[in-house]
Amino acid sequence: MKYDLEERTTVFAEKIIFLCKGVTKNTLTVPIVDQLLRSGTSIGANYTEANGASSKRDFKNKIYICEKEARETKYWLRLLVKMESKVTEECRLLWKEAQEFTLIFSKINKNTK
Repeated sequence: MKYDLEERTTVFAEKIIFLCKGVTKNTLTVPIVDQLLRSGTSIGANYTEANGASSKRDFKNKIYICEKEARETKYWLRLLVKMESKVTEECRLLWKEAQEFTLIFSKINKNTK
């Protein structure tokens, strides 16, 4: 099976969008959902940009952003569970995927000289 990180980050973004659509909207959840949506979809967008980078430095910078956005996504997922317990299991699975992205992008960044 071909390992396609671009596809994997896109599927992750789709799952984040689906999760956010299902969250009850109120004054507490709206800001968290907004931030989660931004960071969770940004991972794949920045990875796609990294693949078209104009230089090694540009590539490394975009990969670093991917790692940062994955870390931020974990934060917002954790807070969302505190606001809406009905999404706990879905958030737990997405958190694990975001953690894997954090490790993957950290490794890519360290190996890019």
